[in-house]
Amino acid sequence: MTPHVAQNTSRRSSAIDGRTTKHAGYAESQKKRKRVEEIFGWLKTVGLMRKTRHRGVRRVKWVFTFAAAVYNLVRIRNLTAEAAA
Repeated sequence: MTPHVAQNTSRRSSAIDGRTTKHAGYAESQKKRKRVEEIFGWLKTVGLMRKTRHRGVRRVKWVFTFAAAVYNLVRIRNLTAEAAA
């Protein structure tokens, strides 16, 4: 297993060269990474996880779990709406 970081394609040269990006696995890895980043982005903006209101590991863990469950419910709603259309 090889860790894949995003290639910097703006302004300056990237540390990730063609030896890494030429493989099909790199492109697939970037797709999977985007999906994970979308979830955390949603949790920070909509799920109110950017700055939590609660103190303590147990409470923050509970709020995170709750926000992730809400994300899944919203995603299921959107997927079923697409399938029905």
